[in-house]
Amino acid sequence: MHINYWQTLWRDRLGRSGILLICLILSMALFAPWLAGYQPAAYSKAPLSPPSLKHWLGTNDVGQDIFSRLLYGARTSLIIGTGVGIVSVLLSILIGATAALFGGLYDRITMRVVDALLVIPPVILAILVATYLRPNILLLILIVSLIMWPGGARVVRAQTLSLKERMHVSAARAFGANHRHVLIRHILPEMGPILIAVFIQFIRRGIFMEAGLSFLGISDPAMVSWGGMMHHALRFSYLKVWKWWLLPAGFALSLTVMGFVFMGYALETTLNPRLLSQND
Repeated sequence: MHINYWQTLWRDRLGRSGILLICLILSMALFAPWLAGYQPAAYSKAPLSPPSLKHWLGTNDVGQDIFSRLLYGARTSLIIGTGVGIVSVLLSILIGATAALFGGLYDRITMRVVDALLVIPPVILAILVATYLRPNILLLILIVSLIMWPGGARVVRAQTLSLKERMHVSAARAFGANHRHVLIRHILPEMGPILIAVFIQFIRRGIFMEAGLSFLGISDPAMVSWGGMMHHALRFSYLKVWKWWLLPAGFALSLTVMGFVFMGYALETTLNPRLLSQND
C-alpha cells in the first residue's frame, strides 16, 4: 500500500515540530539581509556593547552586530549541512549500491574499507584534517562528507541487496538490463524514503560537526558560524556581555539540531510499518 510519507510526517507530533523548527531556521537564513540591521563583518564604534534598540544582542569586541552574525550564521550551518547531506548520500549510493550489485571481490574489499573507516572516530579524524587545512565552506563540506559516508553506504548496500532480489528487478535483469538501468529505474525509486532519512541524518551530523570544529577554532576564522561565535565569546568570559553572543548562538544551534532529530525520529516511525500501526 502506498504511503504519503510527508503527510504522515506532518501528522506526527515530533515530525511537525521538527518541520516548524527547520522552517524557522531556514527563514532566518533566507531573510537575513532584510532582518539584520548590519552586515555581519561590518564594524561599529561601539565594541562590547550590551543589548539595545540599535544592537538587539549587543556587539562583540570589534563592534560587529551579534544579531546580524546570528542570522548569517544560520546560512553557514544550513549550507554546510545540506552540502554534507548531498555529497554523503551520493557517495553512499555510489559505494553501497555498486558493492551490492557487483558483489564478489569488489564487495568484500569495499565493505572492509567501510568497516575500517567506521572504527575511526569521525570527530578525531575531522579535527586532524581541519587543523592542517583550515578549511573554508567548500573544503569543510568535502572533509565532513568523506568522513560521514561509510555509515550511509552500509544502509544503502543492505537495502540494495534486498531490493535486487524482488521479482520485477530479477525480470529486468533477465531481459538484459545492465546494473546502471536496474539501479536508476528500479532500486533508487523504491529506496527514496530511506535515502531521505539518511539525508536528514547527514545534515544533522554535518551541522553539528561544523559547529564543533568552529568552536574549537580550527575552521576558517573569516567564516560567520555559530560555533565560531561561541568560541570567540569564551575569550571574553570575564566581561558581562560575553553571554549575549554565546547563549543565542548555542540556542539557535540546539534548535536546528533538535529540528532534524525530530524529523529523523518521525521518519523512522513512518518507515517502520509496525511502529506506524502502533501510532494509528
